[in-house]
Amino acid sequence: MQHHIEPTEKWTEIEHLPEWDEEFYDVYTAKKFGKWVMLKTLKPEYRDKKAFRDMLEREFEVRYNLAHSHIIMINDLEEVPELGLCIITDDVYGDSLAKLIAKNEVTPEIVRKIAHDLVGAIDYLQTNHIVHYPIRRETVIFTEKIFNLKVIDVGFDQKQALAPTDVTDDIRAFGHVLTAALDACNGMAAAEQQRLRAIADKCTGNSPYSSVQQLQLAISGSSDRRLYIGVIGFLTVMVAILSLIIIFRP
Repeated sequence: MQHHIEPTEKWTEIEHLPEWDEEFYDVYTAKKFGKWVMLKTLKPEYRDKKAFRDMLEREFEVRYNLAHSHIIMINDLEEVPELGLCIITDDVYGDSLAKLIAKNEVTPEIVRKIAHDLVGAIDYLQTNHIVHYPIRRETVIFTEKIFNLKVIDVGFDQKQALAPTDVTDDIRAFGHVLTAALDACNGMAAAEQQRLRAIADKCTGNSPYSSVQQLQLAISGSSDRRLYIGVIGFLTVMVAILSLIIIFRP
């Protein structure tokens, strides 16, 4: 059920987006002085509880300095009439991967953006030691018309260093998102489909990639090319050595 909030001069067209709600938060779209933004605020039952307000403020502090083209950016932390304290973010007008799957609108280009852009966003989060809720098909958004990938719900804490399980969890989550996109995609060349599915299966299997960098190499095919180049180089050196042995053999 959508909730409509009475507008003020500063805030207008405030509308609840229930499909984007999180465990403790409600998400709204609105205009602030005529510019579209998104609002993330505590659910009514948590708004007056200090521990949850501290959690919201901590998330703002963690995410405020993040800057990546495929991660939704935070602009401000502000009290909004009838909603309380809100994290203000850029507006992301488009559909989640979950919605594109439901509408049967997943294209090969969408899959490729997941394979490259989503991994880039995950790498950035891990480089900055950001702890976040699992990335899901509902939190991967594609903007209207140009289908630029944006990740929402990307951080609630920052550590000195991530635990190995944090890294593995991200890789497994990516594998599940990629698998869902591949299952829903029509028109992708069989060879590309098979290659990406093998990567997704490894991400979600018993022995996933040990790092996002290793995953990126697999997606780009660099690991295979490097192995091929290494083998060719080794054989070239061996041929040269054998040739010298034959030439200088008494």
